[in-house]
Amino acid sequence: MSMIFKVIGALGLILISAGIITKKRKTQDVYYILGGICLEAYSIFLGDVVFIILQIIFTLSAIYDFIKVSAIKENN
Repeated sequence: MSMIFKVIGALGLILISAGIITKKRKTQDVYYILGGICLEAYSIFLGDVVFIILQIIFTLSAIYDFIKVSAIKENN
């Protein structure tokens, strides 16, 4: 079971890294959101409260930015 969560954590790390490399803002946010969700699952598995809170804040920030960028694009 722990191997599954390690793979999920590694996937989250890869997705967030891809988001950093990507230059398209909305694509970055999607990678950040998906990576954040993966790392959130991993941090819950670990039971690390600091990491859990960090991932919640990171993921919510990425969701907020995605919505903000989408709203700006719709208005233009």
